[in-house]
Amino acid sequence: MKLYWNLFLMNLKSQMQYRMSFFMTVLGQFLTAFASFFSLAFIFERIDAVDGFTYGQVFLCFAVVVSAFSVGELFGGGLAAFSRILGDGSFDRALVRPRPVLLQILVPNFDFTRLGLLVQAAVVLCWAVPASGVAWTVPKALALVLMIVCGAVVFFAMFLLKAACTFFTTESVQFLDIFTYGARQFGRYPFSVYGKQVLWVLTFVVPLALFQYYPLLYLVGRSSAAWLMLLPLAAALVLVPCLLLFRFGVKRYKSTGS
Repeated sequence: MKLYWNLFLMNLKSQMQYRMSFFMTVLGQFLTAFASFFSLAFIFERIDAVDGFTYGQVFLCFAVVVSAFSVGELFGGGLAAFSRILGDGSFDRALVRPRPVLLQILVPNFDFTRLGLLVQAAVVLCWAVPASGVAWTVPKALALVLMIVCGAVVFFAMFLLKAACTFFTTESVQFLDIFTYGARQFGRYPFSVYGKQVLWVLTFVVPLALFQYYPLLYLVGRSSAAWLMLLPLAAALVLVPCLLLFRFGVKRYKSTGS
């Protein structure tokens, strides 16, 4: 673990070599991310509710998704460049080292400029919690924490799934971005807004609704079923098959010869 911590610090120092560029990139991500926030506020200037969810409740939903995505991308976003890692021979070097392959990929590709989105998510969350109108209790506060933490695990799993598929295609599988960057955008609203078919897919195929929509029903009082707060834990289990597929890909991997 000490070795990975040292690699982590070395990566930070390398990215901080040009400090002005680093901080401007972080600031740019912070400000750009607010575009979605203001577009949502603009929409609610003209309507009172979406699918029965009020202004504050939708913003709470938005804050949960952005917070979960920002944490998931912070740790797993480096996997988005996995096709390059396979192509330039970096993965071959990782295989011959006596250390876990996945950590060797994640640590050097940890992008600290993504902290801008994380800070923005924290700001929106701090505003949305009191504005949501939720009667907060200890179980509901715990449910909110589970939504964010397990949501981050789900997004990380989606980045890992995309990387695992690259073993079999060599090139990056772009359509899977709909469940990461796409989900960050259309997750601004409760998933029920998009219809029953989409909600079914996001419940039983890609479990995004398990940490976003169903626990939200419990938080805002549209359902009294307390077990809904535990569904994010079920969503986080999607990491298991994604890890297994990645390990299977490692075993089947054949060098590109680069």
